[in-house]
Amino acid sequence: MRTQVGIVGAGPAGLFLSHRLARAGIDSVVLERRSEDYVIQRVRAGVLEPGTVSALEDAGLGARLAREGLVHDGFELRFGERGVRIDLRGLTGQGITIYGQQEVVKDLIAARRAAGAALHFEVPDVAIDRLDSERPRLTATIDGHRTTVECDVVAGCDGFHGISRGLIPASALREYSREYPYGWLGILVSAPPSSDELIYAWHERGFALHSMRSPTVTRLYLQCDPDDRLEDWSDGRIWAELDARLTRPGWQLGRGPILERGITPMRSYVAEPMRYRRLFLAGDAAHIVPPTGAKGLNLAIHDVGVLCDALVAWYREGTEEALDRYSDRCLARVWRAQAFSARMTTLLHRAGDDRYEAKRQRAELEHLARSIAAATTLAEDYLGIAG
Repeated sequence: MRTQVGIVGAGPAGLFLSHRLARAGIDSVVLERRSEDYVIQRVRAGVLEPGTVSALEDAGLGARLAREGLVHDGFELRFGERGVRIDLRGLTGQGITIYGQQEVVKDLIAARRAAGAALHFEVPDVAIDRLDSERPRLTATIDGHRTTVECDVVAGCDGFHGISRGLIPASALREYSREYPYGWLGILVSAPPSSDELIYAWHERGFALHSMRSPTVTRLYLQCDPDDRLEDWSDGRIWAELDARLTRPGWQLGRGPILERGITPMRSYVAEPMRYRRLFLAGDAAHIVPPTGAKGLNLAIHDVGVLCDALVAWYREGTEEALDRYSDRCLARVWRAQAFSARMTTLLHRAGDDRYEAKRQRAELEHLARSIAAATTLAEDYLGIAG
């Protein structure tokens, strides 16, 4: 098999890259080790920055997003029985859109299927070699047949645990990471949201988040120990903690059947550079952010936009200048997102019995409540429009 761009991974990054390339007349093959159902059903982030919405619309993927996406003009910071609204649109002129990552993936798969794309799921044995040559190669078992895919470049869009990043020699790779001493217990609830906008709650018992996926489905998170087991959290315990951390006078959390639940450890990670010869990393393969800042999907879409533009310039004009700048351009945004996500995470999560840290957090939250300048900076970072 021969193609121009070999893509490993059919998450948002890999699918969006294949879609964007096809619209520019560039062929690709996408190989994904998981099943299509697994990829579609993964519940992930749901907050889209305005730049991400524009990128999806410009790529012809905005129809269902426009119908079903929930546009929010702000969000609430809740602490000490207070609710402080961060007026995103009033401060910046823009808002966010709530549209689950799995919905983005569904739209992308439907678009690639309609275009007759070379999109292969359940390919568990992908191998990549000849990165030093002008014809790197993927080998894998596709539809029961051992297949070789020759390409011009390889895009590693296979996530944090994928194979792509591991092919970069240790001497050429710099890794930066931080593990946080807390995790998130997330639940999906069959109940209308209890608020029109997201609520980020600081509480002495730990962080909580009220989010949503649709007018009938609520997404809720609780700070927990990263080593907790799901069986440690009964329905009763979950609802009791959510009530304690989210409820304030005049407001009540709605309940419903819990459809899904899971515990996610929290980490920050960046790999530099995001390119090694004919291999380009994008999305979670190159960087991970704690979910507090809602940046993961947005960074993946930005990476793909930069990479696609660079590949188009290379194929059409024969210039590698944009490819050579790919890593630096992406990492500039990645590190801004890392700074914001780390700030939001350390601001809102309980730091054990550290009384100093609790006082510091409250002082910063009070400052955000009083200062238009501080709130504006937070809004710009949240929307991904700062700098």
